[in-house]
Amino acid sequence: MDNAAALRAVTAELEDLAGELPLTEAARDIVPGEGSPIAEILFIGEAPGYHESIERRPFVGRSGKLLRQVISEIDLEKGQYYISNIVKARPPENRDPEPEEILAYRPFLNKEIEILAPKLVVTLGRFSMAKFLLDVKISQVHGRLHQVDWLGKRLFVLPMYHPAAALRSTKMKEAFIKDMQKIPKVLSWIKEQENVETLAESVKSLLF
Repeated sequence: MDNAAALRAVTAELEDLAGELPLTEAARDIVPGEGSPIAEILFIGEAPGYHESIERRPFVGRSGKLLRQVISEIDLEKGQYYISNIVKARPPENRDPEPEEILAYRPFLNKEIEILAPKLVVTLGRFSMAKFLLDVKISQVHGRLHQVDWLGKRLFVLPMYHPAAALRSTKMKEAFIKDMQKIPKVLSWIKEQENVETLAESVKSLLF
């Protein structure tokens, strides 16, 4: 199964379980991930809001417009990224997701990560950051690249403020845009590291 089919299967499974999963009554309540099935960058938010629940697309409201605007400004192509959320349905009144809701949707986000195998994960807000980085404050680590062991695999994680927070504070918006502007250079660095490691493995195989 190719990546596109595998991602569609994740969405189909979510829709089949609608009514059993938290925050859902029907398949229409599910807001699946969106983007390239061969994305190098995975953006992870917290949960859909009102506009997302209506359009069934992630990040299409005010905060989504800011995110997509900055993505365009840093010249990321659509084939480079995928956008998803920790929770795949809208919490009432856009409240924070509850621990049990995050837990219920965790397997589906994990499948997206496994399918995409992204070179870089960009977390948007503290809830998605907490999936990979525990006991840290976003105000202290935003914009700093982290290498983490996720289910036995290496992941590079770049935590950022949620764009909704950026809309509420000029200081946070400036930090958000500055952090986003780092993405192309960070991605290039990761690729360079992978090339060095590949070369080292090739030399090692020749020697031994």
